Amino acid sequence: MPRKKDGHTKKVCKKEQLMYWFCILSDEPYKLHNYLKTFPHSKKLVLTAFLSALAAILQSAGNLLPGVGYLISPFATAPILMCTLISIPFGLQSYVLTFLLIILIQPSEFFVFPFTTGLIGLGIGIALLILKRRIYIIVFTSLLLLGGIGFLLYIVHFPILGPIASTSLSLKVFGFIYIFSFIYSWGWVELSWFIFKKWYKLIEKNK
Repeated sequence: MPRKKDGHTKKVCKKEQLMYWFCILSDEPYKLHNYLKTFPHSKKLVLTAFLSALAAILQSAGNLLPGVGYLISPFATAPILMCTLISIPFGLQSYVLTFLLIILIQPSEFFVFPFTTGLIGLGIGIALLILKRRIYIIVFTSLLLLGGIGFLLYIVHFPILGPIASTSLSLKVFGFIYIFSFIYSWGWVELSWFIFKKWYKLIEKNK
């Protein structure tokens, strides 16, 4: 009898794991998108400009605040993601505007933002609106990040990962980069989903 229960428990666990990966994320991001769409065009432009400036400052933090700044700069993803939630065109505008601001503020981040933090924000925003299922969103964004890092390392020969990864192509290192990209994208998907749920609940309370 205990063996049967153990087998049943394993099956339930496997089913729950599959449901976790393949479930459709809640509708809060899409509801937020519909809510933000009701804003006047001028308000959307101001919000996009503000978030783009914020993204540029966060991205530049790594050089402006040595040490702690490197923990802050990855959060440049969030403003781009929020702009993409307004609409994909506004997300693209924010991505380009932030890139231009970074050239002025911190040119050393010229290569980093468009192929890593900015790309992830744009990718997750698009995926949340179109793909919806957790695994599809994570795989899509992780492939984007893998492509961005791979382009910098092996095409441009920019040492984005420092001494950890050589600019010479290695399938083993490439595999590790994808694992990192998957975990990193997964973390951002869960964080953004949590934030958007809380944000939408706050909007609902204030209506």
